[in-house]
Amino acid sequence: MKAKHGGLHHIEIYVSNLEQTRHFYEWFLGLLGYREFQSWDQGFSFLHGSTYVVFVQTAEKYLKQSYHRCGTGLNHFAFWANSIDQVDQVRELLRARGVNILYQDRHPHAGGPDHYAVFFEDPDRIKLELVAPD
Repeated sequence: MKAKHGGLHHIEIYVSNLEQTRHFYEWFLGLLGYREFQSWDQGFSFLHGSTYVVFVQTAEKYLKQSYHRCGTGLNHFAFWANSIDQVDQVRELLRARGVNILYQDRHPHAGGPDHYAVFFEDPDRIKLELVAPD
């Protein structure tokens, strides 16, 4: 894993249900070329290049506080797709899996007229975006 100055090293996300999250992200991140990097009792991570995404089980005492993307903090994560076709294919796969797809009335240009993407939610309702290259 070669470091890239100024690049993103990793992101760590606390989740309400580790197994449900693993099931979702193994599928989604696998489509994008991520591979499992680390695994332990209370978490796991996926690696792509020199960047990895970590998922950790939220401690019981903090589970009452639910996430909402409109509050202070994280709004969403955006990942690059390989192509417009991949955005469309993933949208259909999301639909088949019953994943909540956002802004369907404005798809594929919910991010603007020159922005081709699909927006959707993970099991904790964290917003994700898959963006086609320009």
